[in-house]
Amino acid sequence: MRMTLTPELVARVERLEADPGDAFGSADLSEASCEVWCRRLLSERPADQPLWVFAYGSLIWNPVFAPAEEAAAIVHGWYRAFSLRLTRWRGTPERPGLMLALDRGGSCRGVAYRIAEPDVQEALRALLLRELSEDPCANLPRWVQVRTAAGEKLSALTFAVDRKADDYAGRLDEETIATTLATAAGHWGSCADYLYRTVQQLESRGIRDRRLWRLQDRVAEIIRELPSDFLVAQSGVSQ
Repeated sequence: MRMTLTPELVARVERLEADPGDAFGSADLSEASCEVWCRRLLSERPADQPLWVFAYGSLIWNPVFAPAEEAAAIVHGWYRAFSLRLTRWRGTPERPGLMLALDRGGSCRGVAYRIAEPDVQEALRALLLRELSEDPCANLPRWVQVRTAAGEKLSALTFAVDRKADDYAGRLDEETIATTLATAAGHWGSCADYLYRTVQQLESRGIRDRRLWRLQDRVAEIIRELPSDFLVAQSGVSQ
């Protein structure tokens, strides 16, 4: 079955908004804070084990490092959800977007990437600078246990939502999520593009996420129904 959401539909709502900068009370992650995180995570890393990263969203299609190996994997006790509100990157303060995060409950199928040992320091730093883009951050690194499709159990680094964070959106209904994904965008592009790339990459690896599959279908429907002057009327940018 082919995806209903297509590159042509994504292109209808694709736009780049001006970067609004850091939200009040936050700042870009500093080099010093990044180094503290690196030391902490590496100290917690299981001894004599490779560094694995569990990807469930944009890290699947943009890992910011060169994986030495990848494997389909599942983590239990966490599920993939659009539970992070974005007022930057793929959203604006006027029209917030949503980003995937791991939230408590259920399970999640994704991709485990192994980082070659000589690349660990540089790759981890690049990963943290992207994922912990603001300080304080709502999407925090943590170690989880994953099982690969081959049955191997691994300790992997991933990013999970902090439910106490201001940007935690909670459990939203699917129609609210779909409408947001169909219309929100920021200086990194649209939420529709984010959804399309994530579902497409999961599908290419034989991973069918039922929630995301329903969302891509509904987002495609909403985009088709948007008036032709949507971009101008809603965001003030020209088509």
